[in-house]
Amino acid sequence: MSRKTQNQFLALVKSLWPLAKGSLAQVRKPCVRPHCQACAQGRKHPAFIFTYMDRKRRRCMHVPRPLVPLLRQAIHNGRLLETQLAPLGPELIREYRKQREQRKQP
Repeated sequence: MSRKTQNQFLALVKSLWPLAKGSLAQVRKPCVRPHCQACAQGRKHPAFIFTYMDRKRRRCMHVPRPLVPLLRQAIHNGRLLETQLAPLGPELIREYRKQREQRKQP
């Protein structure tokens, strides 16, 4: 891979910070209060869960409400980064082949 491509990719990563891979979902969960009317009526309370993979296992974490907008942006940025990462493998092979051909020519 050319130094220029590498530098462009690193600049992209820096511009997309924060990054995350996973998903964010809003769920409704019961609380711990013994006489909560919302829970007694079955409405429960909204909460946010971040789901991600860790060593081939799905994991979930509670997300504090103030962190939700930042995490949404990080997930969006992570998806953008993945679209930029996909073509780098074929480009690496093309660059290798080009350099190999240049070495063969006298």
